[in-house]
Amino acid sequence: MTTNDNSYPKALPAPPDNNTTITTDLINSCVSASRQSPRKRIILPLHKTPEASLHRMLNAMQPGSYIQPHRHLFPPKAESVIVLQGAIYVFIFHENGSIDEIQTIEAGSLNIGIDSEPGVFHTFVAIKEDTVLFEVKPGPYNQMNDKDFAPWAPKEGAHGAKEYLDHLYEMGNLC
Repeated sequence: MTTNDNSYPKALPAPPDNNTTITTDLINSCVSASRQSPRKRIILPLHKTPEASLHRMLNAMQPGSYIQPHRHLFPPKAESVIVLQGAIYVFIFHENGSIDEIQTIEAGSLNIGIDSEPGVFHTFVAIKEDTVLFEVKPGPYNQMNDKDFAPWAPKEGAHGAKEYLDHLYEMGNLC
């Protein structure tokens, strides 16, 4: 299990088989782990190692989970997200931190996913309980350069993060 500096799990172990069927049981196990996580989210990598050239993962999240706005710039990585269940607000930001775009992405709706080019500041927040995303982006994963965090947004767990997240929900609710 992968952990961050605060010693709570960020990710579950990848399934051991060469072929993984994405089942409702697999999704439900991710949802259960996200409910137990202090971060209110958990990743289930489907790729077997951080060195894999293509990263595929399930990201189960609950409302109130904060992902600091970031981009994938060094090295440049595109990212695709499809909502399997639940719904999210996707925020796209200008370089200065002002919001450029807000999209509601929801399973079973007309907008079920988003694909972003490298270098675009973005974040998303769950607006329904037990939201599960399927994410894809190039590997390999290196924690030191995977995300270029926005300097204008609070870090996860830092003073002001909850207020910033509340602001994002407020802005999303206006759309």
